[in-house]
Amino acid sequence: MTRPAPQLGTAVRQLLRRTIDAYRDSPQAVGWLEHNLGRFDEPLRVAIAGKVKAGKSTLLNALVGEQIAPTDAGECTRVVTWYRDAPVSKVMMYPRTAPPRQLAITRRSSGALTFDLQGTPVEQVDRLEVQWPSQSLRAQTLIDTPGIASLSQDTSARAGAFLAPEDSPSQADAVIYLMRHLHATDVRFLESFYDQGVAKATPINTIAVLSRADEIGVGRLDALTSARKIARRYRSNEKIRGLCQTVVAVAGLLAETGRSMRQDEFAALTQLAALPRADLERMLLSADRFSRVDVDGAAVPDKEIRARLMERFGLFGIRLSTTLVRQGMTDSTAIADELVRRSGLDELRSVLSTQFTERRDLLKARSALLAIDLVLSREPRPAATALSAEVERILAGAHEFSELRLLNTLRSGAVRLPADVLAEAERL
Repeated sequence: MTRPAPQLGTAVRQLLRRTIDAYRDSPQAVGWLEHNLGRFDEPLRVAIAGKVKAGKSTLLNALVGEQIAPTDAGECTRVVTWYRDAPVSKVMMYPRTAPPRQLAITRRSSGALTFDLQGTPVEQVDRLEVQWPSQSLRAQTLIDTPGIASLSQDTSARAGAFLAPEDSPSQADAVIYLMRHLHATDVRFLESFYDQGVAKATPINTIAVLSRADEIGVGRLDALTSARKIARRYRSNEKIRGLCQTVVAVAGLLAETGRSMRQDEFAALTQLAALPRADLERMLLSADRFSRVDVDGAAVPDKEIRARLMERFGLFGIRLSTTLVRQGMTDSTAIADELVRRSGLDELRSVLSTQFTERRDLLKARSALLAIDLVLSREPRPAATALSAEVERILAGAHEFSELRLLNTLRSGAVRLPADVLAEAERL
């Protein structure tokens, strides 16, 4: 009786251990392979990427449900930063040429965290690691990356080196790529870490997000409806279909604020909702006008409070929140929940669950096979011939990679099917 083939994760773990045994005389190879063996027992690593000001840190905060990622243009946003679940809060800095050390954590009056690099130049920092007790981080480790296409070549290079290194696989298992609109830069970046090889095929591990969706149409109440239409159009674009799983529209700021809304903010919004609608709409002609205009004879939040509201909610969020209050929603929790619901965050989390979390073993196995392939190609030796054959056997025989090959063929347009049949084939 033929013994059934081991599951993909088990087969790749066994291959990793065999490769470690074969390279015992190479400390560098063994260290790299043991690191990747350990990754199987870690949460999925999901990197958040995009151009400067795409809203990466804001979306990370929304996914975690707390303001733990700095969102200003400070030095910390220029460093690759890992966010992991841990029993206690701690921030570690890993310099390139010095031992790691712990950083002090401070909170601003707005509730956002800030980290002090203690005088260490950004160029000398390899990464930051934020350890934070969070149920949201138990299933996935989130990695905030510097903006690509930055005016600072060093910042862009740091993002590219992490997400698409030239001589090794990425340390991330999956990528959420943020874009405000589809530009040539976005397509080039998605193409930069695309490879026709089964284990490297990008669509399996990339989701695109049309971020800052609430800013479409200058923050009108129908902004998110317009953004979702644009996302649907991108999803039907053959070029984009071949480079990512799907495109989702998300208002990151609305989601972040909804998940961390405070009672004093709700009180200020209630005051604003009590104003005559025409007066409030005149205030909301622009962000600057809302924060600075004087309102005579009315009980409204002062300019400082309004400026903080604009920073936290944006034009769209203030307009939506005050409309909800006028419609009779007088409970702060209900309004916060409604902001999250309308932001598109729930749809993104659902996609993350089905495309990433449920494919955890496949994504982990993919990363491990890339690591083994790197060692075998860098340090070829006769004893490794059988290992190379085993890599090929797994890629050719594993049901999960057969599905991936077919899905990639469908999404790249190599096989053309009618739209209704194509959708059914992708679901299968």
